[in-house]
Amino acid sequence: MDAELDVSNIKHRDLKKLESTLSSSPSLPLSISARQTWLVFAAAVFLVSVPVFIEAPIVRSLPSLSLALTGFWVWLSFRLMSRPATYVWGDLLFGFSWSWLAGAIYWGWLRWEPLWHLPVESIGLPFACWCLVKNWGKVGNWFYLGSLLGTVLTDVYFYIADLMPYWRQIMIADANSTSKILQNALLQVQTPWGQAWAIILALVLLTVGILSLGRTHRHWYAFGGAVLSTILVDSLFLLAAIAA
Repeated sequence: MDAELDVSNIKHRDLKKLESTLSSSPSLPLSISARQTWLVFAAAVFLVSVPVFIEAPIVRSLPSLSLALTGFWVWLSFRLMSRPATYVWGDLLFGFSWSWLAGAIYWGWLRWEPLWHLPVESIGLPFACWCLVKNWGKVGNWFYLGSLLGTVLTDVYFYIADLMPYWRQIMIADANSTSKILQNALLQVQTPWGQAWAIILALVLLTVGILSLGRTHRHWYAFGGAVLSTILVDSLFLLAAIAA
């Protein structure tokens, strides 16, 4: 009887070990704990904010350095992906590297022309789609797509609300005249047309983001975090314009 119990316990431990291995395997990222799910979401929100609040100051003064840092992010992402325990974070960082690369190129050399913004931000789109077709790097590539979707809708609003002229003015203005330009842009946003479209596009982002969080896969949380953080970043810019 004792021998049978020992065999049963050994089998139970082996099954537990196998389940643990499968759940941590990067090739089977199907369902994870609630804690790790929300960590992926939080990391996605943070990484969307990084290009806005950290990369922007670097790229304005040292665009070449910002561009070169893309290589560092890619290298670090592959290092993290080489270990099962940190694979998901390397995956996420790899997707982030596309956003960083696009930001370095556009804000470093092309920021005076808003028409170039979306084409440059979409620089990683073909590769991201190819990776998803190959079922590789889901977390990072879905993060990039979520970030890109937020960028697209933000730029669409700029076109609809006729804010592009103010974009061009701010890019060439000195610090003393920036406040006046922001105040004029804010008046455009506060029109019924501007307010209506702001609400519509915010609801689109909110709906897409919340629906993504209803899934159980971590790449959807990376996507949802990137989408929802667009609302946060845009709101901060609005507050900056109000405070100007």
